[in-house]
Amino acid sequence: MLEQKQERAAALPREAEKKAIKALQKELAALQQPLRAAGVPVLLVFEGWSAAGKGSMIAKVISEMDPRGYQVYSAAEPTDEEARRPLLWPFWRDLPPRGEAAVLDRSWYGRVLEQMEAEHGRAGALLESVNIFERQLGDDGYLILKFFLHISQGEQKKRLEKLSGDPATAWRVTDRDWRRNRDYRRHLEAADLLLEATDTPHAPWHVIWNEEKGAGTLEVLTIIRDALAAAVREGAPRPVPAAVRRFPLREVPPLSAVDLSPKVSDEDYRRELKKEKKKLQRLHSALYREKVPVVIGFEGWDAAGKGGAIRRLSWALDPRGFDVVPIAAPTPDALARHYLWRFWRELPKDGHVVLFDRTWYGRVMVERIEGLTSEVRWRQAYDEINAFEKELSDWGAVVLKFWLQIDPDEQLRRFTARQETPEKQYKITDEDWRNREKWDRYEAAVDEMLQKTSTEYAPWVIVESNDKKYARLKVLKTVRKALERRLED
Repeated sequence: MLEQKQERAAALPREAEKKAIKALQKELAALQQPLRAAGVPVLLVFEGWSAAGKGSMIAKVISEMDPRGYQVYSAAEPTDEEARRPLLWPFWRDLPPRGEAAVLDRSWYGRVLEQMEAEHGRAGALLESVNIFERQLGDDGYLILKFFLHISQGEQKKRLEKLSGDPATAWRVTDRDWRRNRDYRRHLEAADLLLEATDTPHAPWHVIWNEEKGAGTLEVLTIIRDALAAAVREGAPRPVPAAVRRFPLREVPPLSAVDLSPKVSDEDYRRELKKEKKKLQRLHSALYREKVPVVIGFEGWDAAGKGGAIRRLSWALDPRGFDVVPIAAPTPDALARHYLWRFWRELPKDGHVVLFDRTWYGRVMVERIEGLTSEVRWRQAYDEINAFEKELSDWGAVVLKFWLQIDPDEQLRRFTARQETPEKQYKITDEDWRNREKWDRYEAAVDEMLQKTSTEYAPWVIVESNDKKYARLKVLKTVRKALERRLED
């Protein structure tokens, strides 16, 4: 792609060029309000050679725009906080809400290139992660425009010398910039590979020959203007449907086949609980030393005992090294973004544990049953969720998911007990009773969810929960065994 993009654009007279740029800038500003009304979120990604003009190009793009409708991010070196999380974490964190734009001066691509150079064997996996990320955003209505500002080796050297010679700008030129200029050909080949592998229908690359900055600016502004105007008219362009990915699945029995008779005596429960707590305390210290992140999700029927299981598990963990994230109905901020956004934001640092009390699986349960999202989107979610969990596993996380299973009679008994106990009445709501009336529909949805998302790297564990004590011990033992296996590896 880069080799083919070295032609000089036809230059306009200087005054005509300035006039055309100013007109396009005003058009971009005028499109902001209709874009907000249409609810289209926009990502403008600027990559390219050092000294290729990314900063000045971004300044031209946003010159006339209302700053309340966009945010500019500079993704240079990752911060300590970012370095302890998955590569794509900061970019999920900073997603713009619908109707607004994020402008990225460098992006995930700079970090991918660095990792590709450091870990040659991971190039395919990294590029696949990027394509999945962008496709998920495209499926959710994000308009993604990616620009690579291209200049020749000689032009880059000339610009670096000019920047280095001015005390006001010398700090912007690093030793790495000079090394990459000297090794321009190798880096050109790596960038070409990256662009070709990630040039997709939902997020195409625009290579801009930017040796003549005025012509390059006109080209960028025109592309953005045309794309935003089309999005206002038609919504964000929909991607070409892709084949569903195949993930290594484990067989899970239907809920109707689960034997709910297992029980444990009070004496055995107290003894086993104490023993498991001690083991988990030691394991948590080892996880911190080895910087192994842990993500554990809890789902199950209302009143199945998720809170009690989470409390017993948290008693065994160092309070400085874990968080519990309760998931309720999404806030307006969450509804304005991709549904996975709020879960990406809560991922732990390496060496830490996060316990989700309800999870991203609401997409294929509550949202599906209650008609809160379209069938197209909840069906896409199985693949999106498997890819999300694969990303966590590839990062090095232990990923565990528990479904706490009870039968309708046991649920009714617990609902009634809550209503009749003043200090527990807050736990029972009208919505709980309404959901109970839809038991068969929810059971069918859960069975499909378990079948399609119990992978080798993020398996579902069904917990027989008619007996709360048995359920709590099974959760603790399952977590303990998974952490032991991970630390042995």
